[in-house]
Amino acid sequence: MGMSVTISAAAEQDAEQIFRLQYLCFQSEAALYGNYRIDPLVERLDSVRQEVARDCVFVARLGEEVVGSVRGRITEDGAASIGMLCVHPRLQGHGIGARLLRAAESALAEERGATRFRLHTGHRSEGNLRLYRRVGYRPVGTSQGADGVPMVVLEKQAGTYAATA
Repeated sequence: MGMSVTISAAAEQDAEQIFRLQYLCFQSEAALYGNYRIDPLVERLDSVRQEVARDCVFVARLGEEVVGSVRGRITEDGAASIGMLCVHPRLQGHGIGARLLRAAESALAEERGATRFRLHTGHRSEGNLRLYRRVGYRPVGTSQGADGVPMVVLEKQAGTYAATA
């Protein structure tokens, strides 16, 4: 590769790259469900900008290019909700997703007091489910996304780090 991937907090100017990356990365999820109206594909750039400004957002960079992203925020029940994890298709399988998750979890626990993390992924998304289980998440229920996709809800306690990717 030549350069190493670095993980850092997202800056305001990263929003457009995050938006484009998200659109690219979630194409495979849309195909898996035969639904190209899934939330990540219909989210607007303004919404991404607001989340970067308000929430806990991390990016993975290869040089100046954003090649991965994750978002997190504290919910009403005190848990940290983590979502929109994506890694550029050409770099998947190299541990970047796990590194992004660890960065978000650490910041949400240390800076915002989260003691539990929660995320949702599509029920057919085996690669995502494997990653989440490997880093300590366990299924706790199901839900249905606003886009109609059946979701698996996974949680883990802060400080629970399983095998690294």
